[in-house]
Amino acid sequence: MKTRLLAIALFTLTAGLVFGYPAAEKLRSKPPEAPELPPQVSNQARPRIDAVFVLDTTGSMAGLIDAAKENIWSIASTMASAQPTPELRIGLVAYRDRGDEYVTRVIDLSGDLDSMYATLMDFAAGGGGDHPESVNQALHDAIHRISWSQDASAYKTLFLIGDAPPQMYADEPHYPEILKAAAARGILINSIQAGANEDTRKTWEQIAQLGQGKYFQVGQHGSRVAVATPFDDRIAALSKDLDATRMYFGDAREQDEMAAKQAATDKLHAAASSESRAKRAAFNASDAGRDNLLGKNELVDAVSGGRVSLEEIAPEHLPAALREMEPEAQQKLIADSATRRAELSEEIARLGAERQAHIEAELKDQDGKEDSLDYQVFRTVQAQAAAKGLRYEAAPKH
Repeated sequence: MKTRLLAIALFTLTAGLVFGYPAAEKLRSKPPEAPELPPQVSNQARPRIDAVFVLDTTGSMAGLIDAAKENIWSIASTMASAQPTPELRIGLVAYRDRGDEYVTRVIDLSGDLDSMYATLMDFAAGGGGDHPESVNQALHDAIHRISWSQDASAYKTLFLIGDAPPQMYADEPHYPEILKAAAARGILINSIQAGANEDTRKTWEQIAQLGQGKYFQVGQHGSRVAVATPFDDRIAALSKDLDATRMYFGDAREQDEMAAKQAATDKLHAAASSESRAKRAAFNASDAGRDNLLGKNELVDAVSGGRVSLEEIAPEHLPAALREMEPEAQQKLIADSATRRAELSEEIARLGAERQAHIEAELKDQDGKEDSLDYQVFRTVQAQAAAKGLRYEAAPKH
């Protein structure tokens, strides 16, 4: 335990404040195994937040899907800003209807938000057309195919987002039964209606009531708060440079796992907007975002933190770039990378503070901001998480 605490302290001094699907699986009968998470502070020190977004991806939801792609990092930053600092995992269930390309696609809960976001980037609106959708199947999969925490003290929340009521197929469980199972597991169910369809409103209100959660309505395009700043491009570029300081060690399986994470990071740097990448940097700046920034078995952090020495690592378990180097050259590269990481972190933190001040000034007198997806998710999380001892500031992060 002492070594672990010392590692955390040394990382904090060295790195400062850091701003920074795989292929989606189709419906299957057996639940996925719980993901292996990176080493962390004990659960007693870090409460857990498990949040799953259940998203209608049919044709009419194109605007809200785009809003989700832009908002997910600010929502993650907001959730991660709680005190005490939480261990945050996010999952996703996309749904359409029978006869479409898929009924549901499930991304399990994970602290690796880069991989989740890389999958979200691939989602596009399609299918639908007959209005009701497979809401029951989506809720069932979200409750039974997601590896929710078994810790009774964890804050477990689900956000159902869609614009159409459920198809009530006779051969599947319906939402009243499904929500009883959610309640038994301590999962709160919130419903977010896109648009103003009356049938959807009635059902969404009932789902929130049965799920002991909250109902709210947003515009068909998500009523999102969008503020581009003059700092976004620079922060996004610095964040990419920061990611480039990562080096991973471990056996072949572990290296492959982190190569997949790196591929997801490369994908978002190549295709995501500079605004969303700046928001990602803000999330990575939080203590909860450190898991996403570093992943597992990150060599610079492990060596700088004193948890691992190079002499202990088998040559074949080193990053490829280090394997042919002499020990002195290996040590120098790691030390130089740690120094570079600290410099980048400092610059990102400075620009991030200026970016947040710019956004707050822009939003100060903006009408309707509290009706946006960002704000309503924040207010819901703020109220519900309080029961688990988590405290939030008066405004969401952007």
